[in-house]
Amino acid sequence: MNEFEQYISNIKNTDASLFQKDILLTWESSVDELKTVLNIADVLKYLHTNNISAKLFESGIAVSLFRDNSTRTRFSFTSASDLLGLSVQDLDEGKSQIAHGETVRETANMISFLSEVIGIRDDMYLGAGNAYMREVGEAIDQGKAEGVLNQRPALVNLQSDMDHPTQSMADFLHLTHHFATADGSSSIENLRGKKIAMTWAYSPSYGKPLSVPQGVIALMSRFGMEVSLAYPEGYDLIPEIVETAGTFAEESGGSFNVCNSMDEAFQNADIVYPKSWAPYKVMEQRTELLRQQDTQGLNDLEKSCLEQNALYKDWECNEQKMLLTKDGEALYMHCLPADISSVSCNLGEVSAGVFEKYRTETYIEAGYKPFIIAAMILANRFENPSEALDYLRRRNQKRIHT
Repeated sequence: MNEFEQYISNIKNTDASLFQKDILLTWESSVDELKTVLNIADVLKYLHTNNISAKLFESGIAVSLFRDNSTRTRFSFTSASDLLGLSVQDLDEGKSQIAHGETVRETANMISFLSEVIGIRDDMYLGAGNAYMREVGEAIDQGKAEGVLNQRPALVNLQSDMDHPTQSMADFLHLTHHFATADGSSSIENLRGKKIAMTWAYSPSYGKPLSVPQGVIALMSRFGMEVSLAYPEGYDLIPEIVETAGTFAEESGGSFNVCNSMDEAFQNADIVYPKSWAPYKVMEQRTELLRQQDTQGLNDLEKSCLEQNALYKDWECNEQKMLLTKDGEALYMHCLPADISSVSCNLGEVSAGVFEKYRTETYIEAGYKPFIIAAMILANRFENPSEALDYLRRRNQKRIHT
C-alpha cells in the first residue's frame, strides 16, 4: 500500500463525518473527526507535492475576515482556498456597511450567497471571539433554513480568544512527520508517550492571546502524550480548558501536569513550546477596558503587565535549558513570530542560537497550516472526502503544466 492509499484507508477507517460541521474548538470534536482532518491534510500535501491539482470547485468564494493582524494564517487561508479552486475575498469591516450599523446576522447572510467558506480571526477580546463565530454560524444556519442561502458555507476558526485549531492541528501534523518511523511512515501512534513542554516565556510585550497554549494542551492531551504546562504564578490560562486537558489525558492514557518551573517542564521533554501569553485575569481586565475605550486604563494596565513580565526574564528558551531535554535535543516549536533575543528584541522568548538551530523546523511546522485549513474546508463541504480525494488522483490533472 503506497502513501496515498494509506491515507485514504485511514480516512475510511475512522468512524467520523465532518460534513456540514465546523471545528471552532478542537475539544468539541471527536478524536476520529480530528484524525480525519489530519489524514485529509496529508493527502492534499501528497497531491501538491506530486503536482496533482486539488481543485474540487469550479467556482465559489472563500471569505476572509481578520479582526487582528496576521501573516501565516492569513496567507495559509488564501493558499488553502486557492488550492481547492476558490477565490478569496477579504471582508474589510471598515469598508463595509458594518460601519453603518449592519447587524452580524445581516452581514453573515450577505457575504454567504455563493460562498463555500468563511474564515474568521477574532482573538483580541476574551469572551468575544468564540461567541462572535457562533453568532455568525447561527445566522447562516438560519439563512439556509429560511431559503436565503442555497448552501450553508463552512466556518473556519482562524484563531479565537479560546482556541487556535488550525495552528494546533498543524503543529500536531508536523509532529507526526517529525517523529516518523525509520521507514519514513508518519503515525499518530508514534506520539503516544512523547513529552511536550508547553511553557510561558518572557516577552517585552503584553496582551498576547491565550489561544495557542490552550489549543496545544487541549489537543496534544487527546493522543496519549505527556503534556507539561508551565508558567510563573499568576499567568493562568482559562481554568475550564486546563481542566479539560487533564480529563483528556486520563482518557487517552497520557499525562498532564501544571507547574511553575520552566526547568521542570523541560526536564526530559521530547518537544518544547515556549510561548508568551498574558495572564487570564489580565485578559479579562483588558477586554473590559477595550470595550469602555479607556485609553488611560489600557496604558496603565500595559505598564503594570510589562513590569510583571520583567520579573521573569529568566523564562527564556536558551541553550542551557535545552540541555535539560531528552538527550539535549528536544524539538523546539513556535507558532511564530517568536521574540528572539538579540534579534527582534533585547531579550525574549528564545535565544538567537536556539531559534537559528530550529528555524527551518519552525518554517516546516508553519507549512502544514494551509493543508489543515484546506482539509477542514473539504471535510465540511464534501460528504465523502475519501471519494473526492480519490477522484483527484484518478483525474490526475497537473497543477503546473511543464
